[in-house]
Amino acid sequence: MFRRILIANRGEIARRIIHTCDRLGIETVAVHSDADAEALHVADATTAVRIGPAPVAESYLRGEAIIAAALQTGAEAIHPGYGFLSENPDFVAAVAEAGLIFIGPSETAIRAMGLKDAAKRLMAAAGVPVVPGYHGADQDPARLASEAAAIGYPVLIKAVAGGGGKGMRLVERPGEFAEALASARAEARAAFGNEAVLVEKFVTRPRHIEVQVFGDGTKAIHLYERDCSLQRRHQKVIEEAPAPGMTAEVRAAMGQAAVRAAEAIGYAGAGTVEFIVDGSDGLRPDGFWFMEMNTRLQVEHPVTEAVTGLDLVEWQLRVAAGEGLPLTQDEVRLDGHAIEARLYAEDVPAGFLPATGRLAHLTFPPGLRADSAVGPGDTISPWYDPMIAKLIAHGPDRETALARLAEGLAATEVAGTVTNLPFLRALAADADFVAARLDTGLIGRGLDRLVALPPLTPGALAQAVLMLTGLDQAADPLTGFTLWAPLDRAVEVMAEGRAVTVVIRAQGPDAHDLVIGDRTVAARRGRDGWRFDGVRALRGLQHGDRVTFPATGHVVALVDPLAQGVDVAGGDAVLAPMPGLVREVAVAEGDSVVLGQRVAVLEAMKMEHVLRAPRDGTVARVVVRAGEQVTAGALLVELEPGA
Repeated sequence: MFRRILIANRGEIARRIIHTCDRLGIETVAVHSDADAEALHVADATTAVRIGPAPVAESYLRGEAIIAAALQTGAEAIHPGYGFLSENPDFVAAVAEAGLIFIGPSETAIRAMGLKDAAKRLMAAAGVPVVPGYHGADQDPARLASEAAAIGYPVLIKAVAGGGGKGMRLVERPGEFAEALASARAEARAAFGNEAVLVEKFVTRPRHIEVQVFGDGTKAIHLYERDCSLQRRHQKVIEEAPAPGMTAEVRAAMGQAAVRAAEAIGYAGAGTVEFIVDGSDGLRPDGFWFMEMNTRLQVEHPVTEAVTGLDLVEWQLRVAAGEGLPLTQDEVRLDGHAIEARLYAEDVPAGFLPATGRLAHLTFPPGLRADSAVGPGDTISPWYDPMIAKLIAHGPDRETALARLAEGLAATEVAGTVTNLPFLRALAADADFVAARLDTGLIGRGLDRLVALPPLTPGALAQAVLMLTGLDQAADPLTGFTLWAPLDRAVEVMAEGRAVTVVIRAQGPDAHDLVIGDRTVAARRGRDGWRFDGVRALRGLQHGDRVTFPATGHVVALVDPLAQGVDVAGGDAVLAPMPGLVREVAVAEGDSVVLGQRVAVLEAMKMEHVLRAPRDGTVARVVVRAGEQVTAGALLVELEPGA
């Protein structure tokens, strides 16, 4: 076994690897950018090495700097985690050339599966079923459009070097193909340095089921399957193991196909063979097709660990150190059911836009496994993936696991940044999900319902105002009020996206009336704390000039009357919805634009976001240039005032 390894990654996966290494007595070397100098994975490791500034191209993608850090610190091997360099065959070759061991598959295996078109040809030759599509080398747009028409709409455009939903576009009609192709290519070029795409038939009621495989370079086994059908923007939200509705016959067929795929390329280490499955009429042995193979550990590996009782990182370390597979296929057990939810800093109602911010508060209940690399006081950076945590529940059956997940999500508290926590809670209670009526379109079909927060009650708004003015703690009835004036105080707050004025009328230190429009809320403090119109106060978390209600996800913010801003009416302006890099500006001053026309492209947290004209009009100002970094809310393009 290794004495010391370097982890070429950051965040929760780096901490996850360190956890296993600590248990096995292996020393760890963390690498970090300037933005991560105080990160938890750096504090957890035996030692740490700075590898560059915040941008990933100048830090976590600098293979030569990572290898130099390994040699400098006496590491014997490098664990890539997932993302970044984990599936880069050139990096694997460089690691071997430096005399180090790469904890993962060989350069040859990664190359074989790295390009989706070549991988599918290889899998077809190995007897693994593949989705009908075009995987050819001719990348002329006319040829690709012709192939899409021959396959039949709807089709998926997918980057051949892609992953994580990047460089992927669903096209439902021929007239949408050209713009979708251009967008997919641009995103693929930015993310992978390769704009080549393939075109595939889109299964209309698809399920995404993947099989965890493990190989020793010659033989392979599988560790059962995971269902990853709940996705938004082609990225996974909730994963579970085993797949609901799986039969012994279908599991055997999918497992054998996955093992054939791994053995066909001499696979060593942990990998995942992903299948698209026709879920229109139950699971069938002839109703699944190979999509791709991820030649690394997956984000959702904890659900497999929960149902098998295995430590997949330990298996990776042992195989990389030259040991054989720890178990045979018949020895791998399947115990109960596990479900994982990904908690992100993102604005779900705004289209799952990634968010940033300082975490003022973060707690997880003891009943869940929480894989996280942030805590109270940490900042969600615009430079990296905005995941806050993976929350995993396990039980003897799916019903119990889902109930434990729902209870755990209800008890999870986050404040300081907008998150998808209310969305996850709604999803865990969704009737189709609870009944295991799964397909990749489930979230899209129910999106309006899943993203809608319950209305903020007048009582909760009144409570937030008391907290923001300090009157919930005040012993003096005159706190916050002005001498020689009526004991009324007007306070302006932002709630549910609009400004609200609340008038506080003091009745004493334990009694206030709060006037909200034509409604008056009676706030009274008794032996059990504050009540609002007789209803006990909610748990509210105050952080600066904001109050977050963890149970509902609502945030109420105090409006600073002295704050000045530039009025760019929503109908005249294109604003940056998040911090990011301006990849493209598609218009110039004086150009005429129509509603929905592409005007700029913003890259943020590894995803490309197309920004469009809010109405017909003429461009009055273009404020930014391609290559500039902008903050959330920054004005990018302004139209001449409308009539």
